[in-house]
Amino acid sequence: MTRPNTVNKPLSRAERKALLLAELEQQRIDILVDSDTLTNAASPLDSNWRRLKLPLYIIGGVAAVRIFRHPGGAMAVGRKALASYMLIRKLKLLAKVAS
Repeated sequence: MTRPNTVNKPLSRAERKALLLAELEQQRIDILVDSDTLTNAASPLDSNWRRLKLPLYIIGGVAAVRIFRHPGGAMAVGRKALASYMLIRKLKLLAKVAS
């Protein structure tokens, strides 16, 4: 925003305030538009999640009961998973050193 009769004069406090308020208003409008776009883009994911939520809760509950009743099996699986992860990391490191 430039004033016609001034040459390199600083803006007055009221003009700076008006510019800042206009910029804030534009940012608010941009946020509202972006929020609406995000909501529309995420709606298919939300509907799928609502459909899968109950079966996932049931499966998780059954798994939790089995793990609490027989923790040895879960510990064995955890140890095997950790060992596999460490082995893969070492193999990647060896491949990097060899090449």
